[in-house]
Amino acid sequence: MNRFLACFLLFWVSFLPQTSHAQAPVSPTATTLSARFPAPAGFQRTAAASTSFEAFLRQLPLKPWGSKVLYFDGRTKNTPDVYVSVVALGIGKKDLHQCADAVMRLRAEYLFQQKQFDKIHFNFLADGKPRYFSTYAKGDYSYPTFWKYMESIFASANTRSLHDELQPISMQNLKIGDVFIQKGVPFGHAVMVVDMAQNPKTGQKLFLLAQSYMPAQETQILKNPNNSALSPWYELKNETLETPEWTFEPSDLRRFKDN
Repeated sequence: MNRFLACFLLFWVSFLPQTSHAQAPVSPTATTLSARFPAPAGFQRTAAASTSFEAFLRQLPLKPWGSKVLYFDGRTKNTPDVYVSVVALGIGKKDLHQCADAVMRLRAEYLFQQKQFDKIHFNFLADGKPRYFSTYAKGDYSYPTFWKYMESIFASANTRSLHDELQPISMQNLKIGDVFIQKGVPFGHAVMVVDMAQNPKTGQKLFLLAQSYMPAQETQILKNPNNSALSPWYELKNETLETPEWTFEPSDLRRFKDN
C-alpha cells in the first residue's frame, strides 16, 4: 500500500463512529423504567424481591419517549441535557412537588400500594416531628385522601427535614431507594437511586437517578453528563457525583430507616 492510500484510509476511518464504548441500550417504546433502560452489556440487574421498594421503583411508569417534563402550571422544562425520560405520575396544580417532595412521594406511593399505611410518615420542618398518614386519614385510605396528605407534607417538609430524617450510609452499601441529599443554605437538593445493575465478573455497579426540581415539576430520569455512552447509567464510585443540575459528595448518601 502506497503512502497516499494509507493516509487516505486513515483520514476516512477517523470519521467512522467509535465503537470502543458501546452505547447503553434503550427501548423507546417501553413504558416502564426497567423495560425502557435494559442493563448495559456485561451487566445484570441486582436482585430484588417482587414486593420490595426496589421492584416498585423499577416498574415506575414512563411517559412516551421524547416527552417533555411539565411544571405544575403546565409549562414545559426545555432542558434536553438534564433528563432522558419522564415518570408518568401526576404532580397536582400547586408549586409543591419539588426535589425532596418527589423522593418522599415515591416512598409513600410504594407504601400506599402495599397498604402499609402506618409506615407512611414524614417529619415537618417546623418541629422535626413525624406526621402519620394513618392519623391524617382517620380511616379513609382512599387515594384522594392520600394525595391531600402528601400535599400537606410537601408544604411543610423539605430537603433539610428529610435529610435529618434519613440515616447516612456508605457508597459501598448503595442500593435502590437510597437518596443523595444536601440540606443547602438556603436551598438543597435530593435525587433518588431508582435502579441498579452489576457486572458479575468485575463487581462494578451502575445506577439510575430520578429527581424533581424547582419550580414544582414532574419526576425525571437523569442523564449522565459525564459519560454520554453509558448515560443514563452512572458508575458507582466513592467520589464526587455530578448530575446535570447538582453535585453531591459520598457523604450526602442517605437511606429511609425502614428500607
